[in-house]
Amino acid sequence: MRVAGLMSGTSADGVDVAIVDIAPEGCRLKAFHTYAYPNALKRQVLDACSPSTSSVDLICRLNFALGELFAAAVVRLARQSRIPLRSIDLIASHGQTIHHLPPRKHKSGSTLQIGEPCVIAERTGITTVADFRPRDIAAGGQGAPLVPFADHALFTHPRLNRVLCNIGGIANITFLRAAGRLEEVIAFDTGPGNMIMDALITGITNGRRHYDNGGRLASKGVANAPVLRDLLKHPYLRRPAPKTTGREEFGADFAAGLQERCRQLALAPEDVMATACAFTAKTIELGCRALKRPIDEMILCGGGSRNHHLVGLLRRELAPTRVLVMDDLGLNADAKEAVSFAILGERTIRGMASNTPSATGANRPVVLGKIVPGR
Repeated sequence: MRVAGLMSGTSADGVDVAIVDIAPEGCRLKAFHTYAYPNALKRQVLDACSPSTSSVDLICRLNFALGELFAAAVVRLARQSRIPLRSIDLIASHGQTIHHLPPRKHKSGSTLQIGEPCVIAERTGITTVADFRPRDIAAGGQGAPLVPFADHALFTHPRLNRVLCNIGGIANITFLRAAGRLEEVIAFDTGPGNMIMDALITGITNGRRHYDNGGRLASKGVANAPVLRDLLKHPYLRRPAPKTTGREEFGADFAAGLQERCRQLALAPEDVMATACAFTAKTIELGCRALKRPIDEMILCGGGSRNHHLVGLLRRELAPTRVLVMDDLGLNADAKEAVSFAILGERTIRGMASNTPSATGANRPVVLGKIVPGR
């Protein structure tokens, strides 16, 4: 089955599109590209994520606007890659998360991803699977992380204990025991990935830059120990797994509070960025320590895997664990999440469960997503 996987993460940078051939013997990535959101659209998406700046009207309009953008991205990649659009059997779209409220104690959870799949199916003529998270929440889970199923299928090693770490807006880890079964997978969000760093660099440069390319600015600074110590007291970091997080805890308000404290301390911009980068590295390290299992390899993917300063910190914090970037194993580190949702979509269309209850806390395995027929 040929599947186009679509993914847009909490950083709201754009839509990742991966065209994947899926067969019993494995997956083959045929084409991949990230299409950046126009700046005005990105601002609207971020506004929609915050209760103080969102509105029903904004969410309603964005749902259809993103559907149009996602559909156009599939058509564009197929054309650029000289892959006939009619050869794509299925589109699997994670959508754009704008709010995620996982269940806590006696409170039921809820989640909202937008990017209307009816628009995608209508514009492309291709059957579309979307809205993967709600079924897992309905089954008592956190609704995330959902990629551990694909992680297990693609990266379980016969002899090595591995951790896959995706560093998007939020960072998450998946523990894969050597030759382990799906039921043994452990996965959860460790805390912020690029989210806080991106917000800070945007403020520091007055919007001229939206990420610290390669971690260059952070690499010139020194992390402020008292600030870092206080950041590490965040209650999410002490919460037991399964757990997920997002902008609701580490979004604009959190970044603004950190920026104000750094201003009061008169920290140089490079020290501000070094502190935020160290916070991300430390929270990932704490997540790995919480596994209480030996880790032979950590494999990094997502935008944060391109932050050389962050990767260096992780190698230092996690030594002697070998820390690799997914490209070292032959898969584009930026494409991995979109490929994962292509795999999940293929499972859905076949009526097969693809959540990982050991990771999400769901009561049982369930078929994820909603199916919108093509023409």
